[in-house]
Amino acid sequence: MLSHLCAATSALYILWITMAHVAGQDDRERTTALKDLLSRIDLDELMKKDEPPFNFPQTLEEFEYAFNEYGQLRHTKTGEPFVFNAREDLHRWNQKRYEALGEIITEYVYELLEKECNMTKAILPVDAEGDEPTSFIYLSPDALSNPSKLLVLIQGSGVVRAGQWARRLIINQDLNSGTQIPFIRRAMEEGFGVVVLNPNLNYLEVEKAPKSSPSHPPAEVSDEPAEKRERKDEQEGKKKREFYEKYRNPQKETETERIPIRENSSSEDHVLYVWDHFVSRAAAKNVFIMAHSYGGLSFVEMMNQREVQVKNRVCAVAFTDSAHNLWLQETTKGTQDWIFQYCSNWVSSPEPLDTPLDSMLPDCPKVSAGNKLLLCLHCVPKCGFSQYNDCWFKGHSTLKANVVCCHIPQSSISGGKLFVTIPVTLLIW
Repeated sequence: MLSHLCAATSALYILWITMAHVAGQDDRERTTALKDLLSRIDLDELMKKDEPPFNFPQTLEEFEYAFNEYGQLRHTKTGEPFVFNAREDLHRWNQKRYEALGEIITEYVYELLEKECNMTKAILPVDAEGDEPTSFIYLSPDALSNPSKLLVLIQGSGVVRAGQWARRLIINQDLNSGTQIPFIRRAMEEGFGVVVLNPNLNYLEVEKAPKSSPSHPPAEVSDEPAEKRERKDEQEGKKKREFYEKYRNPQKETETERIPIRENSSSEDHVLYVWDHFVSRAAAKNVFIMAHSYGGLSFVEMMNQREVQVKNRVCAVAFTDSAHNLWLQETTKGTQDWIFQYCSNWVSSPEPLDTPLDSMLPDCPKVSAGNKLLLCLHCVPKCGFSQYNDCWFKGHSTLKANVVCCHIPQSSISGGKLFVTIPVTLLIW
């Protein structure tokens, strides 16, 4: 009896060891399979679960938004400002919706430039042919013929297009804060011709042609019967489909490719092209430039290539939070001296408006943008400039804003010192 019990115990022990070994193998296989599956999961894809299709309205009316009399974007039914999180826990979808609204606003600003500012498009390249990708800038009626003065506006980088300083300000604040329109109007009132650049429209985006399915190498010959192989393949395929179905994106984004616009494929190329084909050929004896953020870098890059022309034509440059670096951009000593004398850079600062600030790189005077909206234009006669009385426009804003004051040394002016203040919207928030 005892011997039978011992034999049974030994058999159970061996069975337990065997089962544990098999279970361990199963666990390892499952762990390996799980790691393999997890390695294929894109965290972004996980966020797309249950994401609605990207079918957004095509007009402001369809979005149920409109700009009120103060230029503020408001919901037509509730009167509330724009709400980014239209759907909780769907950040990517909310972002796509925001971008769709931004594209509509871009067209809206174009319409304002044409209808309210009486500006016209100039297609780039000027010799574009057929279906070649093109860009454009905006010109005031007298931009090329005004014999006295010309104002050139260069925005920063990003999604903003001609006429915009910051999309975020347009949507969350108002048109006066986020567009160049108030400064275009003021410049025109003061007798300036105006050129509005479009440095971020650098390519045409088109849908990619569908890729042809790659030819699969012949499967290895297996000893398994064909029916068994088919069932096995079908089961594995079903498991994969069920797994990926959990985390799939209900809609697939269209794959696109970018076709660069000739001679305008970057902000730097665009600024140089507009200088060569428009600004340098304009009749104005005095050119004033306002450049924000990356626009400042693009201006300096253009000056590297057209130094003599810029020095002969440009009277003053107003930078706002400029991204330029005279040393990294390898400017000449002559360019560095000129920028120090004829340029100022207004930057975000808690200091009062126009307070001189210390700069790690003494390339040009740096001053505080302050925290009040104060725009003015004051000019003393120079080379045919009309004399202006002090002209002040004061307002209030919760945003920082700035006045652009460019001081031209007396030695460079016959008949006195020129003090020019160009109205600038504040683009810092």
